Amino acid sequence: MCGIAGIVDLAGKRPIDRALLERMCNAIAHRGPDDGDYHVADGVGLGHRRLSIIDLAGGKQPMYNEDGSVVVTFNGEIYNYQMLRDELIDTGHSFQTQSDTEVLVHGWEEWQQDSVTRLNGMFAYALWDDEKQHLFLARDRLGIKPLYYARLPSGFLIFASELKALLVHPELNRELDPCAIEEYMALGYVPEPRTILNSVTKLEPGHTLLLPRGNCERAQPRQYWDIPCMANEQASEDELVAKLLSHLSDSVQRRMIADVPLGAFLSGGVDSSAVVSAMAGLSSGPVLTCSMSFAEDSHDESQYAARVARQYCTDHSSQEVASADFDLIDTLATVYDEPFADSSAIPTYRVCEIARRRVKVALSGDGADESFGGYRRYRLHCNEERARAMLPLGVRRSVFGPMGRLYPKLDWGPRFLRAKTTLSALAMDPVEAYLDSVSRCSTIMRNSLYTKEFKTGLQGHAALDYFRRHAKNSPVADGLALIQYLDFKTWLPGDILTKVDRASMAHGLEVRVPFLDHEYVEWACGLGDRYKIRNGTGKYLLKRALESRLDKDILYRQKMGFSVPLADWLRGPARGKMRERLGQERLGRLGVFDMTRVGKLRAQHERGESDHATTLWSLLMFETTVSRILDMA
Repeated sequence: MCGIAGIVDLAGKRPIDRALLERMCNAIAHRGPDDGDYHVADGVGLGHRRLSIIDLAGGKQPMYNEDGSVVVTFNGEIYNYQMLRDELIDTGHSFQTQSDTEVLVHGWEEWQQDSVTRLNGMFAYALWDDEKQHLFLARDRLGIKPLYYARLPSGFLIFASELKALLVHPELNRELDPCAIEEYMALGYVPEPRTILNSVTKLEPGHTLLLPRGNCERAQPRQYWDIPCMANEQASEDELVAKLLSHLSDSVQRRMIADVPLGAFLSGGVDSSAVVSAMAGLSSGPVLTCSMSFAEDSHDESQYAARVARQYCTDHSSQEVASADFDLIDTLATVYDEPFADSSAIPTYRVCEIARRRVKVALSGDGADESFGGYRRYRLHCNEERARAMLPLGVRRSVFGPMGRLYPKLDWGPRFLRAKTTLSALAMDPVEAYLDSVSRCSTIMRNSLYTKEFKTGLQGHAALDYFRRHAKNSPVADGLALIQYLDFKTWLPGDILTKVDRASMAHGLEVRVPFLDHEYVEWACGLGDRYKIRNGTGKYLLKRALESRLDKDILYRQKMGFSVPLADWLRGPARGKMRERLGQERLGRLGVFDMTRVGKLRAQHERGESDHATTLWSLLMFETTVSRILDMA
């Protein structure tokens, strides 16, 4: 894993400021603490920070083809590189290293833009073809690795693995994007392709961007892959179980190639335990596993991790982390660059810190919930869909809409009395209802928080527009497959993968995700709904397959998640920081939020009258991160 950055003159061949390029790379040195180098030529500057994983001696970047006419700077891993290498050698290409990076330059020579479709891996890279005078940017199918870019008024393009590298450039405009703020307040992250800045774009997962020098004004990203929803071939359940385990083994095996210490995260949940069980079957020695524990039983899963570790005889380590870890607020703003309100970023940051003491590469269980239907919200949505199918939308809006607005919000009451969310959802169409279910801050709450001036600047844009854009491109119109598709497009790259990438790379740790092997995802998405949710159980087929490997109380216990006690923090030890940063002098100066309304929310929360922790945390992370960006100018 690495960090990449670059400056390219798309209008001509003006000199590249090498010192500026070096400062951009130094801003992301944590992604590649082992080495760094640069390619600087007429109008082209490519930089690289290396975290050495494969071919430690020969994998130095930027890397060239035989005659130096093609050069690449690459972040990620290509798991099928040995097969591609053999194929390219057979067609006459000469390799100078054993690195996976080299297949990118020779693959470009042989297959041009289509070379990206042959890659199995996680990647973001920039390739310069000097003969054609083309810059080519590419990002992996699922969005495991990030890539930011900006076209500057001067005609230069800059790109990097993280926004902080672009912020080094003095020409970058730091005007906030109002639409990104609206989407952040709804979702807790800024989704692709937006960033918090108007001037910067994220390359979306499964996309490439070809920029011909002197003729790139109309160049737009091109999608080369999308989530399929094609049904699998007819097979018995036992045959599907065997296929699932075979896919898991193949995917894990691909991700165990490394010339450095390799291990796995082990939470004691289904997904990480599945990965460890597969690793144990493929390893000649004990698998290195790590986990973290909390003093509070409500957040602690370490006993389950220890059981799985004993079962598979892993070399296991666990460390207790204080749940009152709110001092990481400022660190997270530096790590994530953009506002990021998923509070599980705190324990994720800590578990990566713990893992890095023993390994340089760790496998994780991320992605299984999205592929196999594991989230509780999937089951609730499917139940609501059956109810929505009984009445036309117009009738549901007129009946359930008023009921949802009038029904009290009983956060403190037993679950069966908390009907407000369900009544509101029944008054919506499937896309609107799903956005409402995953929103951290409701549409009504957001509208009450914004100033009049900010709402005018939004020009009618709402986070729902973002979900509808993806739903329009979905191969299915409703049901479980639709919301899984939406999660693959929004939640997975915007939240889960962003969280893991930044937290791991902050510690120079590479994290690999077997469940997000694109061939595995394609197969899993083709499973029928009955193999994902059955009798109220999510991830049915995955759990059924793992019954031969894990105890049933591990497989079927209630999912705990990776959370922190936000509400208690904001009423207790973090209250002073919240009051300071959500006051007029800090949050108020940004001109986005109605400070009278913010003050009321804060007071209600502190008095215990309502639980506004999620909204207040979103505001706190917004102020902390945006102020850092603006103060750096």
